[in-house]
Amino acid sequence: MELKGWSGAKRAARKSRKEMSPAEIRLWLELRKEPGGHYFRREHPAGPYRLDFYCAKAKLCIEIDGEAHGYGDRPARDAKRDAWLATQNVRTLRIPAREAMKNLDGVLLHILTTIAVKG
Repeated sequence: MELKGWSGAKRAARKSRKEMSPAEIRLWLELRKEPGGHYFRREHPAGPYRLDFYCAKAKLCIEIDGEAHGYGDRPARDAKRDAWLATQNVRTLRIPAREAMKNLDGVLLHILTTIAVKG
């Protein structure tokens, strides 16, 4: 089953591709090289959401979380979103933005290890 986005999510994803954060750009420059032979999409619409990065073959969503994800209602919203993705058989891997900036090699290794461990 292909993971498709609703029209609002498609519009938001299209706009977000032009407004990526520095951490997202840094990771994207590596993910677009298809590490480990895995193809990733950026700002992929999925239902009512948009995913920072998505590997359809591995059914893996990668989210780059800035500091705002730890405050207010964001943790609850993220949990709801992750639960919805789980109902679609998509795993979510959350990576702090500071890790993508400081330890990109470690982040890539973590992504590839997560893909290798299917479950």
